[in-house]
Amino acid sequence: MLFNSSEFLIFLVIVFGLYWSISRERINAQNLLILSASYVFYGWWDWKFLLLIIFSSLVDFGISLSMGKVSAPAKRKLLLLISLVVNLGLLAVFKYFNFFIEEFNSMMSSLGMGASLNSLNIILPVGISFYTFQSLSYSIDVFREKIKPSRNLIQFLTYVAFFPQLVAGPIERAKTLLPQFEKARYFNYEFAIKGIHQIIWGFFKKVVIADNCAVLVNQIFNQEAGYGSSSSLLLILGAVLFAFQIYGDFSGYSDIAIGTAKLFGVQLMKNFDYPYFSRDIAEFWRKWHISLSTWFKDYVYFPLGGSRGGKVLTLRNVFAIFLISGFWHGANWTFLFWGFLHAALFIPLYVFDLNRKNVGVVAEGRNFPRIGELGAMLLTFTLATIAWVFFRADTLGLAFSYLANCLTNFSIPYASSFFTGENMAVILSKVFWFIPILLFVEWFNRTKEYGSEFCSRSLQKIVSLSAVVIIFFYGKFDYQEFIYFQF
Repeated sequence: MLFNSSEFLIFLVIVFGLYWSISRERINAQNLLILSASYVFYGWWDWKFLLLIIFSSLVDFGISLSMGKVSAPAKRKLLLLISLVVNLGLLAVFKYFNFFIEEFNSMMSSLGMGASLNSLNIILPVGISFYTFQSLSYSIDVFREKIKPSRNLIQFLTYVAFFPQLVAGPIERAKTLLPQFEKARYFNYEFAIKGIHQIIWGFFKKVVIADNCAVLVNQIFNQEAGYGSSSSLLLILGAVLFAFQIYGDFSGYSDIAIGTAKLFGVQLMKNFDYPYFSRDIAEFWRKWHISLSTWFKDYVYFPLGGSRGGKVLTLRNVFAIFLISGFWHGANWTFLFWGFLHAALFIPLYVFDLNRKNVGVVAEGRNFPRIGELGAMLLTFTLATIAWVFFRADTLGLAFSYLANCLTNFSIPYASSFFTGENMAVILSKVFWFIPILLFVEWFNRTKEYGSEFCSRSLQKIVSLSAVVIIFFYGKFDYQEFIYFQF
């Protein structure tokens, strides 16, 4: 079920009404309703996917209970190993099996050997990377004795499957989300209204920014003849628009998810902190997909040794994190190279002790940035946009071709001779009007939880009402899936 669908709006109204009609003292009843709604929400794509998430959840619930009953380190490590094998094994089979088979066949063919393995006809379950990491982090935290194992199956299943953030995050931790399902929740009008405003802003970013950009981006990137004859200006436009598409799409999802959770009295973690206002790549990664980058830091980077083993080992760990992060996004060399490229941009900052230079809010206490700050933001955005080309392209060859042709043909493109299908002049006008509005609103709210959060209630209402009008008249309602659903 997509957030940007009429089915979801009907579903949300029904679940919201039923949820708050249950007495707040009946915690298990509330949780059972949320759990049932979450399974309906997830099973809307394919009910068979439910078997996988239920199996994964039950494994981690049972293993963590067992860990709570034993103290012998060897037994606890064995139990954790089972959890790791099950969760990462499922991820490997459904997401990476065919990739490795194809790479093996390609290698054997290049060596002149005829042996080949058959790939499997596997459908990637929606959101498997997200809920797998969320469930796995629970087992790891129980092993580390940071939390006690839950003895309430309904509460734990609700923690794993909570529908607002189930398929694309934020990837929550048990120590912050699980306790919220263990206590009574009270309807807070102000909290719910804040959630509605955040949902509206999320929809603005998704259906006005991301989905309008997508129309242009798809035509610019999906050229069967390649990019040799394309204007450099057109290709640069495509790269920049994809940067805003993926930001509007993914941060828009996060805003809708976090706002929806507030309607049910649940607080989710912040997943985006205005990353395109970053002054270097290190700051960008502290602000982009925060729940994933902190997950890798806590469960991969620190166990590898973090920065405790000197700069050489730290550099190894940093490269490992970025490469794993790239591969997490998909079984394609483009994602691995995207991670490698960000590592290459981050390493010099670490070597010269500049990776923590920009930790505060840009232009804090001022309405506008200084020239140096503006230049640093533009440079960081440019570097991130170049990297996004590898993220968007189907192959490494196409990505390099795209970037090379950004520098070779600066003739003025004629949109009418290139774009087909829709009224592209209208799409272009939407994009060029609403991206500046997005940047303007978020710049002046860069210290807030979400982009359209204003202290003044009257101004908040005006902005949200304006966003609703823009969504209604200029949004695209063709139910485009969120980009991160594929991960």
